[in-house]
Amino acid sequence: MNYHKFDAVIIGAGGAGLMAALYASKSANVAVVSKLYPTRSHTGAAQGGIGAALGNLEEDHWEWHAFDTVKGGDYLVDQDAADIMCKDAVDIVLELEHMGLPFDRTADGKISQRPFGGHTNNVTKQPVRRAAHAADRTGHMILQTLYQQCIKQDVQFFDEYQFMDLLISEGRVAGIVAYHIDSGELHVFHAKAVFFATGGWGRLWNITSNAHSLTGDAPAVLLRKGYPLEDMEFFQFHPTGIYKMGILITEGVRGEGGVLINGKGERFMLKYAPTIKDLASRDVISRAIYLEIAEGRGVNGQDYVYLDVRPEVVNKYLAEDGKTNPDGSPRRITAADIEKKLPDIADFCRTYLDVDPIKQPMPIQPTAHYAMGGIPTDVDGRILVDASNTPLPGGFAAGEVACVSVHGANRLGTNSLVDLVVFGKRGGIAMAEYCNQVELPPLPENPTAGVQAELAQLMANTQGVPAAKLRKAMQEVMMMNVGVFRTDQLLSEALEKVRELRKQFAHVYVSDRGKRFNTDLLETWELHNMLDLAEVTVLAALNRTESRGGHARDDYPQRDDVNWLKHSFIWQDGDNYRFGYKPVTIGRYQPQARVY
Repeated sequence: MNYHKFDAVIIGAGGAGLMAALYASKSANVAVVSKLYPTRSHTGAAQGGIGAALGNLEEDHWEWHAFDTVKGGDYLVDQDAADIMCKDAVDIVLELEHMGLPFDRTADGKISQRPFGGHTNNVTKQPVRRAAHAADRTGHMILQTLYQQCIKQDVQFFDEYQFMDLLISEGRVAGIVAYHIDSGELHVFHAKAVFFATGGWGRLWNITSNAHSLTGDAPAVLLRKGYPLEDMEFFQFHPTGIYKMGILITEGVRGEGGVLINGKGERFMLKYAPTIKDLASRDVISRAIYLEIAEGRGVNGQDYVYLDVRPEVVNKYLAEDGKTNPDGSPRRITAADIEKKLPDIADFCRTYLDVDPIKQPMPIQPTAHYAMGGIPTDVDGRILVDASNTPLPGGFAAGEVACVSVHGANRLGTNSLVDLVVFGKRGGIAMAEYCNQVELPPLPENPTAGVQAELAQLMANTQGVPAAKLRKAMQEVMMMNVGVFRTDQLLSEALEKVRELRKQFAHVYVSDRGKRFNTDLLETWELHNMLDLAEVTVLAALNRTESRGGHARDDYPQRDDVNWLKHSFIWQDGDNYRFGYKPVTIGRYQPQARVY
């Protein structure tokens, strides 16, 4: 048996995992296990900014940020957690700056900030400049900065190791089993604590901004081990994905003045969000795009609209909206501004669309983007095993894989990066404290037996259906039936199809019989995880008979605070599932209608 012993093991090397590693390593022996090389982690795809009420360009307060977070999440946000996140965000952005993160600067040397969807001055209700940014590569810069800090701290990395199983002994976490992708061998990591930072599962849908690696491995493994998942019905569709490809066009484009235009040349967000217009929250804009398309106002009758950042167009609307710079001068944008502030977006459009955004509008459609639900945790990253907040000893999680819940039913732009660094840090500190208080638990007998049996079963079939065929079918039905708009009929059809695909999975065939870099085997195992998460997503969506945030049901179009102002928990019990509920933590902000 390939054996390793550490105080703590962190699964995932994105922003949350690296932040946890950085802080846990100050007082504990830490390993980071990642299926990717760390700087390829999906945090690097985050573009437009990290939200913090620095107030560098205009008045702002963390309490305003917290209110926008609660309002944006359609009041399903736990307000104690939102307060912690938004208050801590101010100091942690300055901390990242001191670590060496190269934020863009104002003329007087302060961190530059831009507007972002759903972020407002709570008095005037107008957009506020809250997103601190490094061009349109903010996530990439965070990832690089934290990785360098972890190397400085002598954190030990195990790159290209696929997490396969969580080991439990005497009722507490005892480590993990991982598959070394290069050799095909199993490795046991014996530890006092395990921290999950594995990201989301956007690959359930065929139009997604998510990388190929985001397959929901950790929540699926925990689900099969009898632990609950929280709020799985809530998955965000970002309004501006590149048409047919899903590659994200940052909200920062609209923060710089970009506008959404339908097939008739109309700026249609004036109808849906007359105050904040193109900077409404993502669920509002995604639904608006679908409604425009459904009513025949897509571009050339197709299922997309335009995002327009051409200077002559943007400047016209900036003038109409009366937008000004901090010094009171009229706000304008030039071609040089686009090249400087949005270089990657300009490059994406030229490369993938043959569209120059300085001269042409960009074709966009909503893309599956972010999981609001996931592994239940408290504000210190401890995994919760029930709705009564009972922790799993030694179990921690943060980032998109976790549900604190600071995003509620719909995450605000920039808050994913805030979530990563705030709760990654808090979780890392709490994990190190836990490790310094307990002894190393014994390993369960034959710790790799379960994984060995699972892999042997996948390799047993000498013929059958390839995983790629099943994955494509799953992604298509999830996109068609479990997308921006949902109904009982659509969801019931999806459930039937997903369950049929799960039956077909028993006959899946792995054609690669080798050991080294057997991506066919690993992608087949990942498909098992995605099918499990697809089923619980559909079940949770069927169960919630209301519309709230990213979960919009045509057959239940109203938000129902009387019956549904609560978090849903789902457990897998063999072939069956059961639900439980947890009240939302309400603080200063009582639920009210969202008006943009």
